[in-house]
Amino acid sequence: MTAIERIASSVVWALAAFTVVFLLTPLVVTVLVSFGSSAVFTLPAPSWSLRWYQALGRSRELWPVVATSVQLAALSTAIALGLGTLCAIGLLRGQFRGRDGIVTFLVSPLMLPGLVIGIAMLESFRAAGLRDVWLSLILAHVVITLPYVVRTVYAALSLFDFTLIDAARTLGLSYPKAVLKVLVPSLAPAFLTSGMFAFLASMDNYPISIFFTDAWTKTLPIQMLQYVEESPDPTIAAISALLILLAAAVLVIGDRLVGLRRMADL
Repeated sequence: MTAIERIASSVVWALAAFTVVFLLTPLVVTVLVSFGSSAVFTLPAPSWSLRWYQALGRSRELWPVVATSVQLAALSTAIALGLGTLCAIGLLRGQFRGRDGIVTFLVSPLMLPGLVIGIAMLESFRAAGLRDVWLSLILAHVVITLPYVVRTVYAALSLFDFTLIDAARTLGLSYPKAVLKVLVPSLAPAFLTSGMFAFLASMDNYPISIFFTDAWTKTLPIQMLQYVEESPDPTIAAISALLILLAAAVLVIGDRLVGLRRMADL
C-alpha cells in the first residue's frame, strides 16, 4: 500500500468515525438525560435516578397512546406487506410499458416531504368524503410504509428463480401451495426486513399523522410533542430512550432471525 493509499484510507476511516459519533451523540445524550434526577434537561446530571421512568409507569395518558400507535403500526405493516408483495410480483413478472415509472411512483412517498404528502392525502380524503379517524390513519400509514415493502421485496424477487415454482407444480403441488412452499420461504428475509422498517416508520411518523388525529385518537409522536409543549421535563427523554431501545431490539432480533433463516437454507 502506497503512502497516498494509506492517507486516503485514514481519511475515510476518520470521516466514518466522525459520522458515527455525530449520529450517535444525540441518542446517547437523550438516554443519559432520561436517567437524571433533575427536573430540567441538564448534563452532567446531579444524580442518577429512575424518576422519569417511574413517572411514565404512572402516566394515564401515555399507555393508551402507545397501544394506539402499536395497533396502527402493526395493521398498516401487515396491509403493506400484502399489497407490496403483490405489487412487486406484478411489476417484476408483468410485461407492460411504464413499469419503471410505476416503481418510482410507488416509492415517491420516501422522496417527498411528509408535510406535502399529509396535506395531499388530507385533501383527497376530504374530497372522497372520508372522515373516520382510524381508517384515515391506516390508509395514510399504508401509503408511507408501502415503499419499504415494494423496494425490498422487488429486489429479493429479482434474485428468485421462478422455475422452482414450476418444478414444485410438476411434483404435484397446486400453484397456491407451490407459492407457499417455495416462494414465501425464500422471501422470508425480505418480509422481515421490510416489515421492521415499515413498523418503525409507522411508529415514528409525525408529519402525516398530525393531519388525521383528533382529541381522542393520538399517536405516540403527537403525544410526545404535546408533552414538550405542556411540560418540558425529562419524561420526554425517557420516552425517547424507550423508543431507541425498541428500534435497537427490533433490528437485533431481525438480524438474528435472518441469520437463522440463512443457516437453515444452508
